[in-house]
Amino acid sequence: MSAHLVRLDRLLGRCVLAANNRSIGRIEEFRAEARAAGWVVTAYSIGSAGLWERLGLAVRRLSGSRGGRHGYVARWDQLDLSNPDVPRLRCRVEELERL
Repeated sequence: MSAHLVRLDRLLGRCVLAANNRSIGRIEEFRAEARAAGWVVTAYSIGSAGLWERLGLAVRRLSGSRGGRHGYVARWDQLDLSNPDVPRLRCRVEELERL
């Protein structure tokens, strides 16, 4: 596994493109784990449900039902971040976890 360093603030809010160049949503949240060398991003939450995930469970409870919110979770290896300004999927949308 090769390390790829990218500033998270540079990714937050960026549209993620699928293979057909269509946006599947914006990066709204990061999931990370503490490792010996420091923190490592393990997944990215994409779409409006990812925004609600970032805001927390309390806000979701206050707002009621999920309504039209939807989103995905992409593992670290499912996103191509070689150009952080235009993150792209390395897999099919159907392979992502749904939020």
